[in-house]
Amino acid sequence: MARSTEQIENEMLALSHEERARLAHKLIVSLDEGVREDVEDYWKEELVRRDRQIEAGEGELIPADQAFKSARRRLDKKQ
Repeated sequence: MARSTEQIENEMLALSHEERARLAHKLIVSLDEGVREDVEDYWKEELVRRDRQIEAGEGELIPADQAFKSARRRLDKKQ
């Protein structure tokens, strides 16, 4: 008979801290399988696209401190 998810969860929670941490890491890594390459490819393409915009004078360059302030304001609004 197959164990229920709840039974498996209870067994996992009974593990030591180190064993739970190792299991959590393995589970997280398993969720990323196949995704990481797609994400890396996407960002490479995005970087090339943005670089071309900047080189063509089409991109708007914003100082880092201004960009971080803007990002913090947007994050604060969401909280």
